[in-house]
Amino acid sequence: MRNIALKLMYVGSAYHGWQIQKNAVTVEEVLEKSLEKVVGHPVKCTGAGRTDAGVHARVYLANFRTDSRIPCDRLPLAVNTRLPGDIVVTGAVEVSEGFNAISACVKKEYTYRIYNSHIRNAFYVDRVWFYPKHLDETVMQAAADRFVGTHDFAAVKSVGTDVRSTVRTVYHFEIERTDRIIDCRVCANGFLYNMVRAMVGTVVYAAEGKFPPEAVTDILEGRCRTDAGPTAPPGGLYMTRLWYDEPGLNQGALT
Repeated sequence: MRNIALKLMYVGSAYHGWQIQKNAVTVEEVLEKSLEKVVGHPVKCTGAGRTDAGVHARVYLANFRTDSRIPCDRLPLAVNTRLPGDIVVTGAVEVSEGFNAISACVKKEYTYRIYNSHIRNAFYVDRVWFYPKHLDETVMQAAADRFVGTHDFAAVKSVGTDVRSTVRTVYHFEIERTDRIIDCRVCANGFLYNMVRAMVGTVVYAAEGKFPPEAVTDILEGRCRTDAGPTAPPGGLYMTRLWYDEPGLNQGALT
């Protein structure tokens, strides 16, 4: 039995996230049905992480097992002909038997996009957070810097999240403006449910003057969700980089 890792990208607007659900269409469900038609048997994909409804992935990794002998270089085209246009397999590689796309992921990066303009842009619907009030990216960066490091991130997780620990390590949280677009790039060894979107909402609140950037330290220490900023809308969030040590995946970042 071969273990195949698929590199893909998708626009999440039409889907209720990655993970299969009973009463909603998800990326995993659509991908598995397309794969089954290609390899000729039922498959189960393991994804790099759970993305929420409406969230996108510029890069994503999922692995599955098959006894099909179709060469890896032919798999992307074969699967793509059976996928809708908003999901695309960009590559396939055979990986080690024990490889698992989620447990083998060393760290991940998400990018959140804000369209900071008085007038919205029709081409960015469900692709950015349209925010008409001017945001000072230098204040946002000062607040973002407070998140970097190993902390308890309970203050920026969704209420009711069931995890063993809310401690995570954030390697960088970079804010960059290009004209009207503000990109917020967050890299960590793992993320809590809605963590990135709540972090973005918090730095936006700091830019609005609702609290000073240095207050983020106290917010994290207080571990109270209501002290932080709001959860930003899902349409502005993209998975953008993944890191693996697996030899077949270049032992580095997938972008």
